[in-house]
Amino acid sequence: MTIMPPPPLIDPFARAIRYLRVSVTDRCDFRCVYCMSENMTFLPKRDLLTLEELERLCGTFIRLGVRKLRITGGEPLVRRDIMTFFRAMSRHLDSGALQELTLTTNGSQLERFAEGLAACGVRRVNVSLDTLDADKFARITRWGRLDQVLRGIDAAQAAGLRVKINTVALKDFNEDELFTLTDWAASRDIDMTFIEVMPMGDLGNEDRIDQYWSLRDLRARLATRHPLTDLPDDTGGPARYVRLADTGQRIGFITPLSHNFCESCNRVRITCTGEIYTCLGQEGHADLRAPLRASDGDAPLEAAIRAAIASKPKGHDFDYARQTVAGQVSRHMSHTGG
Repeated sequence: MTIMPPPPLIDPFARAIRYLRVSVTDRCDFRCVYCMSENMTFLPKRDLLTLEELERLCGTFIRLGVRKLRITGGEPLVRRDIMTFFRAMSRHLDSGALQELTLTTNGSQLERFAEGLAACGVRRVNVSLDTLDADKFARITRWGRLDQVLRGIDAAQAAGLRVKINTVALKDFNEDELFTLTDWAASRDIDMTFIEVMPMGDLGNEDRIDQYWSLRDLRARLATRHPLTDLPDDTGGPARYVRLADTGQRIGFITPLSHNFCESCNRVRITCTGEIYTCLGQEGHADLRAPLRASDGDAPLEAAIRAAIASKPKGHDFDYARQTVAGQVSRHMSHTGG
C-alpha cells in the first residue's frame, strides 16, 4: 500500500510554507544595541526546547513540506552541544527531504565550529557585521571583538562555506562605511545584504527613528560608484538583489519599512520556547511546546502547526511614516530569532 505524503502547509493567501527559521537559544555573547538590552534577563533553561524536542519539531515541519531550515538565536553556536542538533538535521539533507540547512551567526564561534558545520552539510552561513571599525564594533555589540569575528569568517571560508554578510543600516553610525564594507566584501568574494533597522524591543530606551537609514538612500549612494543591475533572484527570503556590474558582487536589500516584502512570504519562525510566529512584524503567535510535550505521537503537534499557518497574516505593519513608530512589536529580535 502506498503511503500518501501529508498535505503541504498552505496559508490563507495561497503561499506554501517552505522556509523555517528556528531559534535554538535566546542567549548571545554579544549585546547588539538594536537586538537586546545590555542587561538581559534570559529565559530559564527549563523553558527552552531540548535539542531532542527541536529535532522532532523540525522533522515534523520537514515532513509537512519545509525545504529550507535556518538556525538562529540569540547566537545559535553558544547553545551547549549544538552540533548534536546539526548532525541530526543532516540526515534530512542526505535523504533529499531538506534542500538547505544553514544558520545566521554573529561569527564569534565560527573559528571553532566552521569545519563541523561543513561536515554536517551546511554550505553557507550569514554573518552579522555592521562595521569594520574595531571601536565602533565594540560600541554597537557592547561585548563583541571584531578580530574574533574576522577570524571566524576566515575559518568559514577555509572550510568551504559560502559567507554572506548581513549589515544593519544605521544612520550616523555606518553611513560613512558603505563603500569600505562593500569593497572589503568584494575583495573576499562575499555578497552582502543590507537591512533596515526594525522597531522591535526596548523602544522606550532607544529611538529607532534616530537609527533609521532608508535603503532607498543607501542604494542611491551605492549607484553613484557602481552600475547596478536588478536581479530576479529568489532565495526564499525577503531580500531584493542587485549585481554590481564592475565587481560582480551581489547586494541584497531587506526593506520592511521603505518597501513591504510580504507578498511572497513563505516562512515562519519558531522561538527557542516553541512559540510559532507566522509574521516577524506581528504579535500573534501560537504555542507548539505544549502539543509537542503532550504526546509521543506527532498528530497533536501537526494539528497545532496547521492551525497556526491558517492564521498567518498577509503582512506586517512596520511603519516609520510621519516620524512616528507604528506597527512596533514589544519582543526583542533575539526572542523571535533573526
